[in-house]
Amino acid sequence: MSQLRPELLLQAYAIGVFPMAESRNDSRTFFVDPDKRGILPLDTFHVSRSLRKEVRRRRFEIRCDTDFKAVLEGCSEPRLERPDTWINDEIFRLYLALHEMGYGHSIECWRDGKMVGGLYGVALGAAFFGESMFSREPNASKVALVHLVARLKGSGFTLLDSQFITDHLQQFGAVEVPRERYRDILAAALKSPAEFYSGADDWPLVEALLHSSSQTS
Repeated sequence: MSQLRPELLLQAYAIGVFPMAESRNDSRTFFVDPDKRGILPLDTFHVSRSLRKEVRRRRFEIRCDTDFKAVLEGCSEPRLERPDTWINDEIFRLYLALHEMGYGHSIECWRDGKMVGGLYGVALGAAFFGESMFSREPNASKVALVHLVARLKGSGFTLLDSQFITDHLQQFGAVEVPRERYRDILAAALKSPAEFYSGADDWPLVEALLHSSSQTS
């Protein structure tokens, strides 16, 4: 069986579809094009008062793109609330390749020298396709998401694709849009210039996001 190429993934994202697998141990990978697409509107991203306090405590050391492979491993490990995952060996390989090509990015939460949470996704034009997140400590993935959004807003991104809507994402203002509307938003984002900010210090961007969120709470 021939392996998928990372370039094919980029083409798939550009037309609005994304890869999945039924389970970690299923070698088959397929592409998904849902009728309704989940997105996190960047201009109305909601950070609760309690989460703002958590972010400002700065309990975690936030790093970007320092150990993308470890984030993939964290997102693919079984947990009590999710005993299985859609990240099979093929998907693992493909996203690692996208990272090496400069398209895949990770936001990582570290504490006492250990990674305790994070997320990863793919940047293409002014669109960021959020793939998965994980926490080994309370609120780690939420804090990582806040830092991601701050970087996206500061870098000129216009679309944060969450693929589907979950209760976890709804608290941040995630919404569903019909497929055709999503494709219009995506097309506009792909035409817009943006460069993902992967610098070590994003705190000024985070402070600006928290301030704007507090004005709309």
